[in-house]
Amino acid sequence: MNFRWLNALLWGNSVALSWMWGLGLFFSVQMTFMFGLQGLLMFAIPNALGLMLFGFLTHRVAESHSGGQESLAIFFDKFSRPFRLILYIYQIVALTLTVFALVNYLFIPLKLATGPLLGIYLCLIVFVILAAGCLFGEEFGIQKIKLSHAMLGGLLVGCVAVILIGLDPLVPAPFAWTSPFQDEWRGARFFGYAIPLVIGLLVGPWLDLQHWQRAIQIHREKTSIRASYFFGGSIFFLMLLFHGCLALWVMTEHGGQFAVSKLDGFKYAHDLVTQYFHQNYKTLGGVMALAYFSFLAICALTTLDSGYIALKWFLGKNVEKSENMLISLIPKQILGSPIPTFLLVGLITLGSLLAGLELEYFMVFYASFFVGYAALAIARCFVPNSQQPLPQIRMFSMASMSLAIFAFGYLKSDTALLVLGSILPLAYVMWLVFNADLLRVVTERAGEVIEAAAEIPALKAIAKTVHVAAASDVVAPHDHHALGGHFEGKWFVYSMIATYQDTNSVGNVYFGMYGLFVGKTRELFFNVAMPDFDLKTTKFYILTRSFEHKFVREAREFDTITVKIKVADFNRKFCTLEHQIFGSNNELLGKGKQSLLFVASKDYALLDIPSEVYTAFMKYT
Repeated sequence: MNFRWLNALLWGNSVALSWMWGLGLFFSVQMTFMFGLQGLLMFAIPNALGLMLFGFLTHRVAESHSGGQESLAIFFDKFSRPFRLILYIYQIVALTLTVFALVNYLFIPLKLATGPLLGIYLCLIVFVILAAGCLFGEEFGIQKIKLSHAMLGGLLVGCVAVILIGLDPLVPAPFAWTSPFQDEWRGARFFGYAIPLVIGLLVGPWLDLQHWQRAIQIHREKTSIRASYFFGGSIFFLMLLFHGCLALWVMTEHGGQFAVSKLDGFKYAHDLVTQYFHQNYKTLGGVMALAYFSFLAICALTTLDSGYIALKWFLGKNVEKSENMLISLIPKQILGSPIPTFLLVGLITLGSLLAGLELEYFMVFYASFFVGYAALAIARCFVPNSQQPLPQIRMFSMASMSLAIFAFGYLKSDTALLVLGSILPLAYVMWLVFNADLLRVVTERAGEVIEAAAEIPALKAIAKTVHVAAASDVVAPHDHHALGGHFEGKWFVYSMIATYQDTNSVGNVYFGMYGLFVGKTRELFFNVAMPDFDLKTTKFYILTRSFEHKFVREAREFDTITVKIKVADFNRKFCTLEHQIFGSNNELLGKGKQSLLFVASKDYALLDIPSEVYTAFMKYT
């Protein structure tokens, strides 16, 4: 038990360090500059609570699903499928924001890059930062990252101690609740920041691959996710409080001389602590300045190495399951590597630096664009009726619209638009979930009404008469497709009647016949999906790799057997079909799945899934 608590504490430290990215590092300074201690707490409390809630809720998810130590990993595989693109974009923006913030608010204020060679210096700095993240990420995998972060966390504590000893007092007396520049930010402007921040920070961790990977690994190690994230949220809160109070000390002692007015007319002070230590390097002693700069570097590094490990894990899994033929032409070693993504992060960072952007221009994504996706992700974890297919186009349209509204509100200093840009995606997700729930309730109630009405004697007699009339005049279907099965959504459906040859000595359908029923339905599905397939000319064969079936109920002679089959999943090599078998009264008789592989018709060499199969199956996935 003691070991588990120690393990939870180590993971909590790693959680806190990985979440102390550019947003936590430098925006805590900006919020303190704008609104004082109340602004810092308004930023820090929901940020820490968001971490704790993620740990608490994912702990419940892990316990409520089967699979033991792999339950959360199995859940995430299914849960993440419709969110794969948005999870990847979220990670790109987070890493870009971190690298951008470190360069813009640490290295540029230190004037390490000046003159006509500024562009080259910036490229070198960005490259070194990204290379350090790749190096640490490659050196320490997810199993070892808590240990590397423990060492870096110890160094960070040492840096904080050096600064606290050097600055006396850290919090000025009398204790300042408001910013010395409060007049510039008074009134509705506070709520224009507060509401979007609270919303974005509470739901933010749900789209972060780093946290999902950590939660899965914590659960694999039989450690409490809930306890780990409680420790992580607490440590993270203390780190934010330290950095914000340090900024408050600088402002109180030295005024707003480090704030800079930019092209949009707003004053930005993300780097005011860096500027202070740089200008007072000799007065304070170089040790304090180096301690602060090391503090920033450690926080950024522990985010970048976490991002590298999470991307390597996520991309590697999805490349294996990719069904895109164009993607299959690119070597898996490239597609599954985080390095191309890191290069993309570097290019976006350099472009943003040259364009003169600020941290807030990245933050608008987390206060608007990602809010709807994160809220829907939470709903899909806990609300059963939210499991319908993700409306990708509608969700992207709503996210883009809320982003534009929020950005317009920010540039125009319009509080109403800022709040609307954050609340709109939440409201839309609530409508999606409620709409699906209403439809489910109506459908269930309609079924109950029809079933009850069927028991009314008059209606029952009419139904019986109609059934007898229909049975007495059996006509073969005119549509050949009906004879060969039909589609119900993405399920291919084929029905047959069990006869004497399908039963055993006691009259039940023999267990081996269910596999034959599924096989017959599969062949008919292939016939519909690939009508031009010819065994005489084909360059590939489709073989069965494995077959699984779970028996639920028995069927008897003359029962109607209905088999449903669909494409459940496929990757570069294998295709998985899922099947369900129903009886005369639509009761489930059994279900299972099978895996297919593809070989060359000449030498039976294993092949990637042929393009003809992709083309045929894509519409049914």
